[in-house]
Amino acid sequence: MQRAIITGASSGIGAAMARELSRRGYALALLARRTDLIQQLASELPNTVAFPCDVTDKSAVADAVARADDIDVAIANAGVGVSGWATKLIAEAEQMMRVNYFGMLYLFDAVIPKMMERRSGRFAGIASLAGLRGLPTAAGYSASKAAMQAYLEAARVELKKFTVRVITVNPGFIDTPMTEKNKFKMPFLMKPEEAASVIADGIERGKRVVEFPRPISMLMRTVRMLPDAIFDRVMIPAGARRKIDPSKVKR
Repeated sequence: MQRAIITGASSGIGAAMARELSRRGYALALLARRTDLIQQLASELPNTVAFPCDVTDKSAVADAVARADDIDVAIANAGVGVSGWATKLIAEAEQMMRVNYFGMLYLFDAVIPKMMERRSGRFAGIASLAGLRGLPTAAGYSASKAAMQAYLEAARVELKKFTVRVITVNPGFIDTPMTEKNKFKMPFLMKPEEAASVIADGIERGKRVVEFPRPISMLMRTVRMLPDAIFDRVMIPAGARRKIDPSKVKR
């Protein structure tokens, strides 16, 4: 039986991934800060244990991984997103880097050594299409996800000789507590269950990059290639139209 560990598993994509992998026969270790939610989810799934854990605590992550025993698949999913103008987001940007980027690194540091010893394993980081270019009103979020993408890309190359696969997952808009704050229309909004199925398929196939939905992926890849002058001209009015509800910002 394959064993998987998932951070940020109490809601959203993480909880959906837990249900999807359980359906596929995995034994699971679930990490999240919200003890009641994660324990309730674990009680609903066979061969599943819950470890209340803040991913910004390196020691706590390492302890949870040690208690979970050998891991075949690790999914760094825990994340936070705060929208707003770059000039007003220093504290929030620090939080996003701690959770999104360093939270992923702490899981990576805890699971990769044993995967290298066994010469097998898969590590997936849930980044975002928003990391492909700096988006107005999402500067801190885009930066944290871009950092994840760069680290995972380098790690993928380094670990290939150990037959450890590293997968970068770049979703678009997913209907989760994190996106509830958005007051603008989110194109191609997907349900967490749909996203979980796509991600699980990509992990099991050992894909280097999993991006979806395809129309937004193609758009962002095109935007990434735009000259800066054209990018600025397009994004200035787009950024002005984006509205958020700060009261619904959730981690």
